[in-house]
Amino acid sequence: MSTVVRFAPSPTGHLHVGNARTALINWLFARSNDGEFILRFDDTDAERSKEEYVEGIRADLSWLGVTWDREERQSTRLDRYNAVADTLKGSGRLYACYETADELEFKRKRLRAQHKPPVYDRAALSLTDDERAMYEAEGRKPHWRFKLSQSDVIWSDLVRGDCNYNTGNVSDPVVIREDGTFLYLLPSIVDDIDHGVTHILRGEDHVTNGAVQLEMMDAVSPGARVIYGHVPLIAGSAGEGLSKRAGSLGLADLRDQYLEPLSVSSLLSRLGSSAAIDVYADLPAMIADFDISRFSRATAKFDVHDLEFLNAKVLHQMSYDEAGPRLAALVNDEGALTTHGEAFWQAVRGNLNNFDDASEWWAVCFSALAPSIEDTDFMAEAAHHLPEGEWSEETWGQWTGALKTATGRKGKGLFLPLRMALTGLGHGPELKLLLPLIGRERVLKRIQGETA
Repeated sequence: MSTVVRFAPSPTGHLHVGNARTALINWLFARSNDGEFILRFDDTDAERSKEEYVEGIRADLSWLGVTWDREERQSTRLDRYNAVADTLKGSGRLYACYETADELEFKRKRLRAQHKPPVYDRAALSLTDDERAMYEAEGRKPHWRFKLSQSDVIWSDLVRGDCNYNTGNVSDPVVIREDGTFLYLLPSIVDDIDHGVTHILRGEDHVTNGAVQLEMMDAVSPGARVIYGHVPLIAGSAGEGLSKRAGSLGLADLRDQYLEPLSVSSLLSRLGSSAAIDVYADLPAMIADFDISRFSRATAKFDVHDLEFLNAKVLHQMSYDEAGPRLAALVNDEGALTTHGEAFWQAVRGNLNNFDDASEWWAVCFSALAPSIEDTDFMAEAAHHLPEGEWSEETWGQWTGALKTATGRKGKGLFLPLRMALTGLGHGPELKLLLPLIGRERVLKRIQGETA
């Protein structure tokens, strides 16, 4: 049996790290099993679903490296859902209910007051034809619930192991609203059956839904079955729910912060598993290493500091072949890039936390900079010993060696004043690498106190 999985976002908002992680886990599972990954937009909510969110989700997944084998839209399959609903109504598995929202809330409050779970009492099953006619004469339109068997549903979960849940502990779920539109449950079941989905990997907050959905799946297509894997949810570093911070952890926000998709996917693919936090060389390595059995039941913590660490590591290992085109777009200096681009990247990549940090160092090397000089006598001595001729990585050592002999300075007292004069900063890439890029003429002007 070939593996088929799906990621089914509702296009009512943007992706954040929580649902992006679900998409990534499904994609890695499919690719590691030579399977199929379906991107399905659960867009039956016509009022809230927007095309801009569809496009945003596609863009976010593509940025992350997640590709899909086919795309489905639930809004194109309403006739199919209605046909299945009619069949379930005919068999008695869907039944009409006429309670208003206020009446249902009153029932729930009364049960809670009695310290009972707020499970629907199935009063609608006892309605007579006359009572139904009376409600409809009042103008009430029914919503439709799926009648659960109220028995044990057993399955083996890829993460949680053996699961047993009695559906008598939950209310019969509403699947069709009063206006005739579908909630997500029935369309999702029909699609999973029709599209041949074999595995459903999602957050552990859907475990209870699993029992309900297995019952509904069997009602729609007797004997149909999927394999579940309910992975632990992720929380913030202090254990808080990510929903509180979703605005700063959207995929688009991370992209706008010049974070690398490989650092994000490396972190999300490991959160909640036994794998150590580290960065992968590339997506094929991530696929080859993926194992759903590594996930535990403990809540995983998303720490921005981990992401920052991985992001820096990705940049420190990035080749110029990959960085070059992005660098060209960032600095817009074709001449200097042609001559110095690769040497510049090799010099600065080890000091980058985000890719756009490279623009700062590009300015240090190739744009006018006001030097920071405190000891003009020392700078005059530095100018006197500045090497002539063609500069290379050895030039820095030759220059500072001569200065050390002439002035007796060493260590920080020797190097920091030069760094401040040449870069305006007290830290950064090795000056033996920057010096040839800055060039003798600009170096001389800077140590003489000129903006250059």
